[in-house]
Amino acid sequence: MTNSKVQEASKKPVSTYIAEPENERLALGERIRSARTALGVSRNEAANVVGVSLSTFQAWEAGEREPDATKLSALARHYGLAAEWVLFGAGPMLTSGDGVPTAASAGNAHAVVDTRGNAVDLSEFVFIPRYNLKAAAGHGAVVDDETPMFSMAFRRYWVENYLHASPADLAVISVKGDSMEGVLNNKDVILLNTADNQPTSGLYVLRVEGDLIVKRVQRLPGGTLRVISANDAYPTFEVDLNSPPADFDVIGRVVWYGRQT
Repeated sequence: MTNSKVQEASKKPVSTYIAEPENERLALGERIRSARTALGVSRNEAANVVGVSLSTFQAWEAGEREPDATKLSALARHYGLAAEWVLFGAGPMLTSGDGVPTAASAGNAHAVVDTRGNAVDLSEFVFIPRYNLKAAAGHGAVVDDETPMFSMAFRRYWVENYLHASPADLAVISVKGDSMEGVLNNKDVILLNTADNQPTSGLYVLRVEGDLIVKRVQRLPGGTLRVISANDAYPTFEVDLNSPPADFDVIGRVVWYGRQT
């Protein structure tokens, strides 16, 4: 549930307001995940703090299960999370040691600020995992490590209102090679929406024979997917989506890229 809906609901008589349990559970899970990644805490550590298994904690973050009040309280207390933010998504994410909302991080007396010293509200951002994978704009890169190296921050408003994406479906990887030169260059960083895996046209990351490649694709009549490179040295090829190769998958659509000039 969004902050505006919370504010609107707070004005209604209790008898007329009915919560949406599934949506609330999903939102709670996303807040738990956002707080954990913002504080640089692994799932294993957080699960140990509250005394649950890793699979249970993962289910909380995915919105598949809901923590009981005791476990949620233990998580908030240990990491200095503001109760109102955890429960409703309202106000700052973190508190000071005495429970007063603040920008200070858990166990750290220093406020979260930008390079100019301005206070930063971490709840305005989502933290997307950056994987040590390269989608080759060329001959492919073997997918041999799916552990995030770190997270990259994106403004929540932009993700939800411009990408219209769920943060849980996003991932960041890099580009390798020259087949998409001029469109996506070697060492560019790309943001993928893994929920967008039924392509019509656009830039997509594909898995082909164990490798990741990033290409422009075009959906043709009859279920054929044309895979196109920007560099003429790399030939176009086609995939029959009605009978795709054994090791073929559409990983997701490229929705943003970053480039170092």
